[in-house]
Amino acid sequence: MSTYEAAGVSIEAGDKAVELMKVWIEKARRPEMVGGIGGFAGLFDASALKAYDRPLLASSADGVGTKVAIAQALDKHDTIGFDLVGMLVDDLVVCGAEPLFLTDYIATGKVVPERIAAIVQGIAEACVQAGCALIGGETAEHPGLLGPDEYDVAGSTTGVVEAGALLGAELVRPGDVVIAMASSGLHSNGYSLVRHVLLEQAGRSLTEHVDELGRTLGEELLEPTRIYAKACLALARGTDTHAMSHITGGGLAANLERVLPAEVTATLDRSTWALPPVFELVQRTGSVAREDLEKTLNCGVGMVALTAAEDADRAIALLAEHEVEAWVAGGIEAAEPGAGGVVRLVGDNA
Repeated sequence: MSTYEAAGVSIEAGDKAVELMKVWIEKARRPEMVGGIGGFAGLFDASALKAYDRPLLASSADGVGTKVAIAQALDKHDTIGFDLVGMLVDDLVVCGAEPLFLTDYIATGKVVPERIAAIVQGIAEACVQAGCALIGGETAEHPGLLGPDEYDVAGSTTGVVEAGALLGAELVRPGDVVIAMASSGLHSNGYSLVRHVLLEQAGRSLTEHVDELGRTLGEELLEPTRIYAKACLALARGTDTHAMSHITGGGLAANLERVLPAEVTATLDRSTWALPPVFELVQRTGSVAREDLEKTLNCGVGMVALTAAEDADRAIALLAEHEVEAWVAGGIEAAEPGAGGVVRLVGDNA
């Protein structure tokens, strides 16, 4: 007799995973969260939005990418959730939106309850850092599509911003400074290049201690994405900041250009920060051209803010209060007609 379990799907394992993750989901609550997990939909009390004059809802969906291959290889799964949450909530805060709630989706070849619970633990702990609620999610078992030890994670998040407080390119003006915020490492972008260079081409081991990194290669590659949400919201509310850009796939220049109006250009000086060792390691090991490195990886800058020059010191001090290292990396200038909306990288941080 054929059964669902014989086909590779265990309902019992799924139920156990839910029980194990409940303790972590409970930690990632907001007062507006209604009920607990187990229903068909997560519920969030939106009556607080009545206090807004014109609330705008912001939404973001994303995944972690091939960084999950590192977690799987090391059998360490309690940090990958930070990468998911970072990719989601920090796309919201660039417009000034406060992340309210998040849902996750985990697809795996075989549900191992303890592994699923560890993934959700990281997601929940990151939600606490971001100030949002984890109101629901889905774990799907896909035997035959994914190997027993393979999984992928994705999610979506919703936030809110008062229309009058919305940040964006239309507010950016000549004379603004570009405030760079340090990344915690590679974050969650460019891992196909990193894995190709360090693991496939160079044949390095994830358990190898790398002196210049001060730890094993695997520990470096699994360093969680920094979550900027609360720091950036404080920046938006406490300074004359006009726009922000989350530095993800495409690198610093391409992402900053997304929040530049056509009337201005941005100039960034590489000499204002040192290229962190892991980026130097990738560049040197793979003979990666600087242009390719900067188009693929964040190169030490995970977020930027475009802020009125007179508020630069206040912004940097405020970010420091949130344990985010920041500095003025460049400025905004008026552009010649037809030549704006671009970023120039000058200087050398090698």
